[in-house]
Amino acid sequence: MNNSIPRIGYGADVHRFAENRELILCGVQIPHTKGLLGHSDADVATHALMDALLGAAALGDIGLHFPDTDEKYKGANSIELLREVHCLITNKGYTINNIDITILAQKPKLAPYINEMRESLAQALKLSVENVSVKATTTEGLGFVGKEQGIEARAIVSIWKA
Repeated sequence: MNNSIPRIGYGADVHRFAENRELILCGVQIPHTKGLLGHSDADVATHALMDALLGAAALGDIGLHFPDTDEKYKGANSIELLREVHCLITNKGYTINNIDITILAQKPKLAPYINEMRESLAQALKLSVENVSVKATTTEGLGFVGKEQGIEARAIVSIWKA
């Protein structure tokens, strides 16, 4: 098998809105009236990214590595967990080529925070920001995202073995 062939991983996650929570996306606190509900900080975009990275390396998913039944992950900072995932894949000899994330949110508008999100992820993964894409879109009022019940994120990554 030729290990220099890129491997692709895909991840997706959803979290519902909740009162009295901060809204954290890609490690960036976004001003909003609600945050996302979850065992950790509920950073839906970073969770999708972690699943994509783990999937590309065939290392399972975040539930396997950071189960929501384990109290040590209650309120966990997802960027710190992303750093752990980065260590897992680099210990297996993989290098990240690029990542691409799409965040589906009716509100709040995320365009003003995209560059900060890209920089946050690039720093956590020791990548050039040029290798990190974060996009946001609405669902035109359709589905749970359109009804402002939560946020969805999808991520795709490419990695290879050096």
